[in-house]
Amino acid sequence: MVCVILPSLGKNCSVHYTSGGLAVGTVLLIEEDRYDSYSRMILKYFLAEGVVCRHELFVASAQDNPDDILQELPAPILDDVAMHKPVEQPRLPCEPQDSLDAMKIAWRYQNLPKVQSALASSSRFGHYYDVSKMMEPEIRQAAKCHSFYLPEHPTQSSATHSAMLESYSTLLKSLQEVIHREGFDLAAPMSKSRNILRVGLHSLGSALWGDDLSCQDNPTHRHALATFLYGLRALLRSSLSVAVVTIPSHLIQDRTLMGSITRLCDNAIALESFKGSERETNPLYKDYHGLLHVRQVPHLNCLTNQLPDHKDLAFKLKRKQFTIERLHLPPDLSETVSRVSRGELAGAAMVASACGSSTSGTKHLDF
Repeated sequence: MVCVILPSLGKNCSVHYTSGGLAVGTVLLIEEDRYDSYSRMILKYFLAEGVVCRHELFVASAQDNPDDILQELPAPILDDVAMHKPVEQPRLPCEPQDSLDAMKIAWRYQNLPKVQSALASSSRFGHYYDVSKMMEPEIRQAAKCHSFYLPEHPTQSSATHSAMLESYSTLLKSLQEVIHREGFDLAAPMSKSRNILRVGLHSLGSALWGDDLSCQDNPTHRHALATFLYGLRALLRSSLSVAVVTIPSHLIQDRTLMGSITRLCDNAIALESFKGSERETNPLYKDYHGLLHVRQVPHLNCLTNQLPDHKDLAFKLKRKQFTIERLHLPPDLSETVSRVSRGELAGAAMVASACGSSTSGTKHLDF
């Protein structure tokens, strides 16, 4: 099971390390899976948690309208008591059959406490979501959302040479206007109670943004995305905002450039889906749908970052939940077996030989 701290992604979809979480003013980079199925789902978790926590949202996309993305947010799994309305004690009717039905209703609801609102659990730390259901419009519309849809913001190529694409520049200006107008700028005097602005930027670096980073081996706009990330980090550092950025890294041929992009973000994870690969039919991975690689974790106020002890993480999409957990495979069959597991196997072999085991080398030891 997974959970995060403020501002969290939701209990279902971030890795549960020491204390977890996304610090305000930081950027989480998600390297998309090949079909952009699971990375898009993590982005929806991030936005859905913002809706339930009554944060403001800023969603930008060049492919799908941000309003369509918001309509696909998963439904929060509220407390069981919040799903039932309080029922008064039924009166005893005259007919015996009605009396029996009334007794069944009373037995079912007699232990349920009173319910005040459907969002009674919004003050709780972290929430769960049901991916088989969409969030109710009443809950979604209660949150304040700002959208940036690139086709609705026509851009023109600038006459002066600039390292940043016009589409990225327009996006950065739009985000800056929202931060200043809504009072998320830390430099501005606080005139009202301020909350958190959650920024979701979908599939940056793709050709739909006018970027040829993923289309050519030697792109013309080689440093356009890196320049945008510089500006984005500077903007977030001075505001009450946190951003999640997805990038189709599997289309970027220059791995050195992709490494520079990763270092420009505070958190970086990559999703490797089994869909379309030989691992999809491999019985060893039948319980999972892909691997999650931790590229980078924050190192705020310190010189170096420290990756978690265990890096073998996998994700799976159940009927109602998307979960991330440690990959559990047989040690002798695992592709990424740890040194501890190798030592345990060597120790077990030594014990077996010392005990005079007569089992063949092709069979497992049975104690």
